[in-house]
Amino acid sequence: MNLPSELKYTKDHEWVKIEGDVAIIGVTDFAQSELGDIVYVDIETVGDTLDKDEIFGSVEAVKTVSDLFLPLSGEIVEFNENLESEPEKVNTDPYGEGWMIKMKFSDASEIENLLDADAYKEVIGA
Repeated sequence: MNLPSELKYTKDHEWVKIEGDVAIIGVTDFAQSELGDIVYVDIETVGDTLDKDEIFGSVEAVKTVSDLFLPLSGEIVEFNENLESEPEKVNTDPYGEGWMIKMKFSDASEIENLLDADAYKEVIGA
């Protein structure tokens, strides 16, 4: 199971990379393996300001659709448009080319509530 130690995680299986006042967000390696082959990524919230834990989109796999929950409050500023034509990048490179959104977060204190890799391992039983 690939869990980069420099990232933060949520109990809902999103990962977060903080770069200044921007967070890059995707789904974890565990989540993509549980979902199976991802065939569609639906994110239509670019430009929206959402609260932590609100749904910002969904991923569709062969057998299921799963909501995506925002790990921090703020404005969604970018969607990884490559996922429109290559949603499988979420499966093959979840922490790299499979990133989903970039957001400008509004409350840095919320970062403290995110999980580190060890705490996330406990959530998934790894």
